[in-house]
Amino acid sequence: MEFNSEALKAQLNNLYGSDNPDNQLMRALLSAKGDEAVTLRSFANDIKQKHLGNYVYFRGLTEFSNKCSKNCYYCGIRAGNKNVERYDVNDEDILDAVRFAHEHNYGSVVLQAGERSDKAFIDRVDSLLKIIKQISNNELGITISLGEQSYETFQRWFESGAHRYLLRIESSNKDLYYKIHPQNEKHSYEKRLQALHDLKDIGYQTGTGVMIGLPFQTRDDLVSDLNFMRNFDIDMVGMGPYIEHKDTPLYDYRDQLMPQKDRFEMTLNMISLLRILMPNINMASATALQAIDPMGREKALKAGANVIMPNVTPGMYRNDYKLYENKPCTDEEASDCVSCLEMRIGLTGNKVGYGEWGDSKHYYNRRKK
Repeated sequence: MEFNSEALKAQLNNLYGSDNPDNQLMRALLSAKGDEAVTLRSFANDIKQKHLGNYVYFRGLTEFSNKCSKNCYYCGIRAGNKNVERYDVNDEDILDAVRFAHEHNYGSVVLQAGERSDKAFIDRVDSLLKIIKQISNNELGITISLGEQSYETFQRWFESGAHRYLLRIESSNKDLYYKIHPQNEKHSYEKRLQALHDLKDIGYQTGTGVMIGLPFQTRDDLVSDLNFMRNFDIDMVGMGPYIEHKDTPLYDYRDQLMPQKDRFEMTLNMISLLRILMPNINMASATALQAIDPMGREKALKAGANVIMPNVTPGMYRNDYKLYENKPCTDEEASDCVSCLEMRIGLTGNKVGYGEWGDSKHYYNRRKK
């Protein structure tokens, strides 16, 4: 498909909030470049401004452990990778990072780690959630991204203070899911789906996401991902380009990948398309974008994203939480990011929503139904 600017805007207007989106159109626009890409991303940015304003919300990210029980084929901290230095940030350093976010008026924090479901881990997270609420006078919003857990664990963490949960489906295509994960008890597509339903049932603002540019992935897969997120009625999304890691099984397929620049552009197009489909969800500008383009996160903000996750993990640990190669900002401390990010966000025509949780408007609209 080829469009002039006005014809494309008319097509995008038909896509806007559609209950029956044109899959052929979305498939074509995933590869949009040049003027078509500019029109697509500008249209999505206008929709973001209309529904959410020009605010970008900070989530102070603490990657507090890279110990993981899973063996996902794409991930640098997979259990089977013997070349990574494992760590657990101690509780006091985690809480110092949280205090930094609170003192700098971030509004929210994210706790992220490798996936574990042992009792010691579950208890530790529960304790941290309660303390974070206490030391911030309940002023900090809390997102957690800690993988699949039992319904009881999700419920427990929710009652202790977490109210947003990000669990990426990675691919909504079951066949592709098992090309990027082992097919066993620990890596079940059905369990992943059930966990998302459990989160939604408990009352979390529920987030998911996918990787763009995976080996074996087609544009039809990505269109299905867009439809999956719309049909699931997701509240928030984190998705980014797939970046290969040398210590993973998928690295063997690196010669079959599209160039990283193309993965980057397609990710921006995915963000824009999802913003047009779901105007009032929260969408993160993934750090992986910055691994490909120094202005990657800012470009995502101009394509429809409205959340940034500045890393507040103590600098000594950052280089060991590498899900992919060339991860940016691993040599920085949290304080290095504050003024830099504010300036860069200002250049996109947005401003930081300091001191605000920046909850998903979609979530509250969905709960009213």
